[in-house]
Amino acid sequence: MQIINNCITQRLNTFFFNFIKNKKKKKNEKSLLIFKHVKNGRNNQGKITIRHRGGGHKKLYRKIDLKRNLTLKGYVKAIHYDPNRSAKLALIIYSNGCKRYILWPQNLSFGNFILTNKIKILNIGNNLFLKDIPVGFHIHNIEIKKNGGGQLVRAAGTSAKILTKQENYVIIRLPSKEIRLINKNCKATIGVVGITTNTNYFKAGKKRWLGIRPTVRGVAMNACDHPHGGGEGKSPIGRKTPLTPWGKITLGKKTRKTKNSFIIKRRN
Repeated sequence: MQIINNCITQRLNTFFFNFIKNKKKKKNEKSLLIFKHVKNGRNNQGKITIRHRGGGHKKLYRKIDLKRNLTLKGYVKAIHYDPNRSAKLALIIYSNGCKRYILWPQNLSFGNFILTNKIKILNIGNNLFLKDIPVGFHIHNIEIKKNGGGQLVRAAGTSAKILTKQENYVIIRLPSKEIRLINKNCKATIGVVGITTNTNYFKAGKKRWLGIRPTVRGVAMNACDHPHGGGEGKSPIGRKTPLTPWGKITLGKKTRKTKNSFIIKRRN
């Protein structure tokens, strides 16, 4: 009886994937789009915490599956542009009909299948535990805490590399050349994040579409507005090191305050 049920399930899955394989989706999946309030660099008190942000083209947020909890076989329906990040997104349809967006790995094309967690197949786009991925593989979307969702290596064109494995931890080299320990029960996706080709800024208006406002040099300001300001004509900053508008050292100053025992070698 169990063999018959397995055969029926396999045939249904085959029929389902063959049915959707011939239909390529060009438009965004509406069920995965949500409206997200634009903060324009302000905190919950309305005060500016990040300068030179604001405006920008109207856009919707795409809900991305960074945890990859579905242990089913998925099919790549389409590859879509995401205005909220540098990487593109792959629309995945699983065998039970669920639709999810994931970060698009390079060389994962329309019609490919992906698997998650339980099945240890080392294909591009598969999401596995770090203990199940061999040494030397390139990975992305790496978890820091177990079942916390991918937090590391999510930008376009980036990937981390597994160097060695220990008893409870895996040693990974990040794109910043930082080498650190991560728990072996954390998950990661195999492959390199897909890179976009059109990154040129042909005019200043494109920066404004992205929500980036103009930046004024400190030396062009008055002395009451910036430590570099004041003087007659083009004058130097008049300080030993460059400073922020609030008088703190910038351009090369290390900002990490606490030591992390999981970091073996810090980034340059």
